[in-house]
Amino acid sequence: MATEMSAVGAPDKVLLLVDIQNDFCEGGSLPVAGSAAIFPVVNQWIDKALAEHWLIVASRDWHPVDHCSFRQSGGPWPQHCVQDSPGARFHPAVQLPDSAIRVSKGSAFDVDAYSAFDGTGLASFLRRRGVTTVYVAGLALDVCVRATVLDALRNGFRVVLIGDATRAVDGAAAAGVIRELEEAGARLHPDPA
Repeated sequence: MATEMSAVGAPDKVLLLVDIQNDFCEGGSLPVAGSAAIFPVVNQWIDKALAEHWLIVASRDWHPVDHCSFRQSGGPWPQHCVQDSPGARFHPAVQLPDSAIRVSKGSAFDVDAYSAFDGTGLASFLRRRGVTTVYVAGLALDVCVRATVLDALRNGFRVVLIGDATRAVDGAAAAGVIRELEEAGARLHPDPA
């Protein structure tokens, strides 16, 4: 029986937006420099995905209080993206449609998760939907975007990193991370054309 999705061509692509949350943007508790510059690019890609009937998935850090990644718990990061806090919300400048699938990660007290695929079941969900190519954008290039791209490749997906729609915590490391991801098999796409 044909599904509504197959009626529009059952696209094999997903736009995966990684952790574009208030705490990772300017004014947040763990801001990525230049993060505001990605918003217009991300919104162009959202428009493209909607027009071409791609899936849109938005991952988010969704940490409990005293999460193991927080400095006060012995982790490397300041407290960020605590469940139901304003900092954990998706940034309002990103025009995330209601139809976007939300994926929460890092929700256990004692286990961290950088990749959108880590413990979320996302890979099997995308396979069931017929996805073969994952377009990745978001924050931060050298942390959660990197981990997500590498996991997507390990799970057998073709991966396109949208270079203009990501920024790194360590700007000096960005070129090296992009080189690493390309060498692992990802393709870099600078614009939504």
